[in-house]
Amino acid sequence: QVQLVESGGGLVQAGGSLRLSCAASGSIFSLNEMAWYRQVTGKQRDLVARIDRGGGANYSDFVKGRFTISRDNVKNTVTLQMNSLNPEDTAVYYCNANIRVSLWRPGDVYWGQGTQVTVSS
Repeated sequence: QVQLVESGGGLVQAGGSLRLSCAASGSIFSLNEMAWYRQVTGKQRDLVARIDRGGGANYSDFVKGRFTISRDNVKNTVTLQMNSLNPEDTAVYYCNANIRVSLWRPGDVYWGQGTQVTVSS
């Protein structure tokens, strides 16, 4: 089965940096778009950044210029480098990927378990 496992969350002071990683494993035929979302308790889950298989990336306005998404198509990983963090970035961050498990099946959306990022002022 397919799994997405995140790592790299934690506590950081305002202005600091964190790097989140997500590794996809299991029966993967192709790994398509990958993304990072974040969610504050009681609020909706918001897109942070997405990246296609060719490396084309899009960012939400609230992270542009501060966060960078990248991926490694050999290792099946996606990374989110977060700089200039502020308390408003505090949330649970989720890895998301569209994955095909076989040639005969369209891609399905998978989620990681989430990793907490806390930015103190």
